[in-house]
Amino acid sequence: MHHIEPFYLWRDFYNSEHDENALNYGVEYSEFHFTNRIYNYLIHPQWDSFGSETLFYKQLYVDYEASFCILEFIGEWNDCINNDIMMLKTELIDHLMDCGISNFILILENVLNFHGEAEDYYEEWASEINGDIYFVNALPHVLDEMKNHSIHHSVNMGDQLQDVNWRLMKPEQVLTLL
Repeated sequence: MHHIEPFYLWRDFYNSEHDENALNYGVEYSEFHFTNRIYNYLIHPQWDSFGSETLFYKQLYVDYEASFCILEFIGEWNDCINNDIMMLKTELIDHLMDCGISNFILILENVLNFHGEAEDYYEEWASEINGDIYFVNALPHVLDEMKNHSIHHSVNMGDQLQDVNWRLMKPEQVLTLL
C-alpha cells in the first residue's frame, strides 16, 4: 500500500498545502519517511489524516467560487467500529462546508472495504448542503455494501459514476461530467 500515492497531476491547478482553508495547510511532506499506516500496512506519506485510523484522504482540488471539491480516499471505511463517517463529517466536511463548498466528489477506488452501520450522517450531510455528493469509482463490493446500508438515498453513486476516467480530465471537467 505504500506505493499508492494520491493523484498528483493536478498540482499545477491546486495544491492543498498552499490553501489557507485546507486542513493540511503548510504541511511539508516527506517522500521517504512513512509514518501513517492502515493496520500493519504503511501508506504513502502524501496521504492526509482527518482522525480515522483506517481511512485517509487527499484534498485534490477545491474551487471556492464554483463551490466544489474533489477528495481521494484510501483504506478501509469503517462506520461500525471507527465511526469514520462521523469523523469525516465533523473534521473535514463541516470545515469545507464552512468554506462554502456544497458539491463533494469523493474518489473511492482505493477504499478497499466498507463496513456500514447507520445512514444518519450521510442524510445530515446531504440535507445541509445546497449541492450534491458523488461517490466515484467505488469497488463493486464496497458499492454493494454502501447500497445495503441505504447510503445511495443521500449520495449519488453507482451507474455512470463507476467508470469515470477522471485522471485524464481537468478538475472542472469532472464536475461537469457528473
